[in-house]
Amino acid sequence: MSKKTVVIGASTNVERYSYKATEKLKAYGHEVVPVGLKEGEIVGLQILTGLPEVKDVDTVTMYVGPKNQSSYYQYILDLKPKRVVFNPGTENAEFEAQLTSAGIAPVEACTLVMLSVGNY
Repeated sequence: MSKKTVVIGASTNVERYSYKATEKLKAYGHEVVPVGLKEGEIVGLQILTGLPEVKDVDTVTMYVGPKNQSSYYQYILDLKPKRVVFNPGTENAEFEAQLTSAGIAPVEACTLVMLSVGNY
């Protein structure tokens, strides 16, 4: 089942995990919305900048470190995803508590691993 996923911290750098996750999510048939600081393209998908309006979001996957996440707090809460995946290095107890209070599940895991083992 396709899960619309917003990738926060998307990058055109093929070495970055945000790039690899966007590529793999698309390959697994998920609708992917890459959001980053710079415009560009990943596997035919435009990287959106700023805080673009996205509807019917299932999952937000984080590739931005905790110190740079606060500008995304309200944006992510407003997207009303079912869950937010905190990939290794992005864990953030403060934001995870806000998500839990809003009824959004914080998940500390790796999107790439979740996809490869079939529990995305």
